[in-house]
Amino acid sequence: MTLNSVAQVLAFVILLLVVTKPMGLYLSRVFNGERTWLSPFFVPVERVLYRISGVNHEEESSWKRYVIDMLLFSLVGMLLLYIIMRTQQWQGAFFNPQGMGAVEQRLAFNTTASFTTNTNWQNYAGEQTMTYLTQMVGLAFHNFASAATGIALAVALVRGLSRRSAQHLGNFWVDMTRCMLYILLPISIVGALVLVSQGVIQNFSPYITAHTLNGATQIIAQGPVASQEFIKNFGTNGGGFFNVNSAHPYENPNIITEYITIVSIFAIPAGLFYMFGKMVGNTRQGWVLWIVSIILCLIGVVVTLTAEQGGNPMLANLGLNQQVSATQAGGNMEGKEVRFGITQSSLFTVVTTDASCGAVNSFLDSYTPIGGLVPLINIGLGEIVFGGVGSGLYGILVFAILSVFIAGLMVGRTPEYLGKKIERKEIMMAAVAILILPASILLFSALSIVLPQGSSSIANAGPHGLTEILYAFTSANGNNGSAFAGLSGNTPYYNWTLGLAMIIGRFAFLIPVLAMAGSLVKKKVVPANLGTFPTTGPLFVTLLIGVILIVGALTYFPAYALGPIVEHLLMISGKAF
Repeated sequence: MTLNSVAQVLAFVILLLVVTKPMGLYLSRVFNGERTWLSPFFVPVERVLYRISGVNHEEESSWKRYVIDMLLFSLVGMLLLYIIMRTQQWQGAFFNPQGMGAVEQRLAFNTTASFTTNTNWQNYAGEQTMTYLTQMVGLAFHNFASAATGIALAVALVRGLSRRSAQHLGNFWVDMTRCMLYILLPISIVGALVLVSQGVIQNFSPYITAHTLNGATQIIAQGPVASQEFIKNFGTNGGGFFNVNSAHPYENPNIITEYITIVSIFAIPAGLFYMFGKMVGNTRQGWVLWIVSIILCLIGVVVTLTAEQGGNPMLANLGLNQQVSATQAGGNMEGKEVRFGITQSSLFTVVTTDASCGAVNSFLDSYTPIGGLVPLINIGLGEIVFGGVGSGLYGILVFAILSVFIAGLMVGRTPEYLGKKIERKEIMMAAVAILILPASILLFSALSIVLPQGSSSIANAGPHGLTEILYAFTSANGNNGSAFAGLSGNTPYYNWTLGLAMIIGRFAFLIPVLAMAGSLVKKKVVPANLGTFPTTGPLFVTLLIGVILIVGALTYFPAYALGPIVEHLLMISGKAF
């Protein structure tokens, strides 16, 4: 790593640290129902919305009712988005100036599953497939709704840990409404305006036909980009307006928007860690999760940067690296934007795969095998390194509960977390939640390798082709949405299987987590004593990191060994795919 790279990464860490506490304090005030500076504007709006929808905002629900409400909301939103996409041809010239037709039904299913689950996997080119109405009313709405749903579920789990001898986890409709009104909407409006000031477009103009100097014709897409661009990152969604996502200058014009993007991706997840500590009455608990996440994040950045800056040794054997190094730093620039370079491309990739954000500013299929392995591991671990909005917090809390259980076994006493005994039901639910994702990922990947419908879509043979399939289902099940860009996903087979994988990854994981929250909320708090395992010091940080890495290594290592690891060894020996 160069000194320049270290400075860029350090700037990101400092900015994230500055944002964490104010965001966390604001989140805790919103979800505790306390007054904020936006209350005079939105409290009347809240009351009207509750009155129209028939929601009793003072009534709380059990974990089962909370799950049912969440599933109903997601199902209705999914159906509405499907209808919007299937009726694009009737949206009129203002919202459809290019005259785009209806989205094919299997692609429409895949896309509705994708945006409803906060995955934002895109088997289409946005500027060639979706109308302005679909982009703004359909997709952008789900950027808000799916993010609010994830945050609400994380808050419910925190209540399960913070409340004593209670029965309820809150009200899903209230939590989601407050998240939208007080957090996502106002910050996204300001963020979109800042992006517009930096050159991100926001209009409803028809596409522009330009003539190049050599006489060729080029179509330059237009549209309401800024309004979707900020929330796609702030809500860790990731679905781009354009096919090349955040590599497009209309989405990510310069280094200022680059830093706005990567900080906004981690802003809510980092703030939720602080909110967690605040709500349980000990902010050190939240900072422990923050420290664990930043350590794992920086490990990923260092490994990716080292691999990408080192480049392909096969070029060195040809004497090409020496020629390159005479004019620039060298390394692997394939698939990367020159205006961002290797450092920002690698940092962006690690951040978006640590979080459940599928945004990309470079193409992972062109990374070195080890550089491509890091984002694969990030998602495979469950995106708990800060993670998605909400999903990062409840994901890492599952690992924290598993860690104290393991510590309890080692010292021979009943494990406790935040004063609540972790017993058989909590461990069963944590184990089910952790096993669901790898079971789905590996099963779908194995099926796709042996079936011609799956293997016919890969762009490369050998271990790289395996990585392309493995990454697709890891991204779908992890609700990330980034793609390795070497797999042709817009086929009947992949539209169905990836869509199902997204639904499993979102909802099958959430149900045991909420069931665990429902069990924890009923428990009494046991006062700490000399035999209590501390969960705020370096020992717990080390234990938690160890559990996360060991569980990930034992689960995925055989698959990774056959994919990126063997590809790396073959690359060193002079063979490429």
